[in-house]
Amino acid sequence: MADFAEFDAPRFSVDVYQNEYLPEGAREVDAIVTVTSRPGGTTRSLPLSGTGTGAPSPAHGGSVRTDAAVVIMIDASGSMDYPPSKMRNARDATAAAIATLRDGVSFAVVAGTHEAEEIYPGGGSLAVAGPETRGEAGKALRKLQAGGGTAIGNWLRLADRLLTGSDAAIRHAVLLTDGRNEHEEPERLKEALDACAGRFTCDARGVGTDWDVKEVTGIASALLGSADIVADPDGLTADFEQMMQNAMGKEVADVALRLWTPQGSSVKFVKQVAPTVEDLTGRCTAAGPRAGDYPTGSWGDEARDYHVCIEVPAAEVGQEMLAGRAALILPAADGGTPQTLAQGLLRAVWTDDMAAATSINAQVAHYTGQVELAQAIQEGLDLRKVGDEKGATAKLGRAVQLAHDSGNADTSKLLSKVVDVVDAPTGTVRLKAKVADADEMTLETRSTKTVRVKK
Repeated sequence: MADFAEFDAPRFSVDVYQNEYLPEGAREVDAIVTVTSRPGGTTRSLPLSGTGTGAPSPAHGGSVRTDAAVVIMIDASGSMDYPPSKMRNARDATAAAIATLRDGVSFAVVAGTHEAEEIYPGGGSLAVAGPETRGEAGKALRKLQAGGGTAIGNWLRLADRLLTGSDAAIRHAVLLTDGRNEHEEPERLKEALDACAGRFTCDARGVGTDWDVKEVTGIASALLGSADIVADPDGLTADFEQMMQNAMGKEVADVALRLWTPQGSSVKFVKQVAPTVEDLTGRCTAAGPRAGDYPTGSWGDEARDYHVCIEVPAAEVGQEMLAGRAALILPAADGGTPQTLAQGLLRAVWTDDMAAATSINAQVAHYTGQVELAQAIQEGLDLRKVGDEKGATAKLGRAVQLAHDSGNADTSKLLSKVVDVVDAPTGTVRLKAKVADADEMTLETRSTKTVRVKK
């Protein structure tokens, strides 16, 4: 077992934004739960071992993390040779990502076709990042040739075997594909994702415009990672470097958002709403009486927002209750008692003051609009693909209106490449006669990215 620097957990805080006042008989309590993580600071350093010969590079506060493992999965199917620069860019981007790893971090490279092959270091093991292993990985990458089909489930299963064979606390993967998952049944990919969920996080990227957006975003969603398009292969290196920098910034894994509700109450839904929309409702696991855990993945120096809706028993004017408790939970490494990192309370107060009872909290209203924006884009693009111009115009017009109202400038810009905006405040648009594949796929891939509410 490799030695590593032991870290204090990051400092977490939980803030709850809600209008706790309800009219008589109302049963739904809505709240935005903002979770903020800041670097833990001090470390208890232990000797670092491995094949790397360089000095570890500094992380937050001068500390060094090496208890991380990364597997990079590169599409090596035949289509990666069309044009040949695509494979060359993928090799260069992978080498750049490895160069971004801190010394001491474990890593491997997998070539994905209709099969999966570990091209470095091989033998079902992980290498330890350092000058020597980076050079060896670069040599292995230069030998990588395109040929074969695409069966992404096989890639994920190999990544899972490699990562779970490591004792690293942070387990991360990167997956790059340029095509559709044509050489395995969809059920096989779903089975692989179900098996890998909760075992590692995975960022997924589609290069070019011949891949399936829902496949790539589905992989990232299931494995709590990011998804994006790199339409021009020349942009792969910068994207891979940024992905790896983000991965190296993670300080704690497997954090759960635990929701407790009192007798007679139940959770209606839990959605991450910033920085992206992700419905976590169906991923709940029981955590004792009246409590459930929702996975949030790995955390670094960042903040995320969650929309929580709880159904409570109807009550009369003047009554109040604790509607729920939201806590951040870190599981114990030895299977002992989990650690509560931070928590916040959700309240319900029934009133006959209609001004108070009908006021919508600014955060709740903002993120409700952002979720509707993502849905409108997805539905509008789906209708456009099947030739329903009227329906697509209505949905994408509503998306333009919501993006304008919320100040989501990035999404507004992407929408303007798919529709001609006549009047943004009213959502009046016309579908463009011709839309570049890259523009449509970029809008679809990034449709779930949100802007945070202005404080």
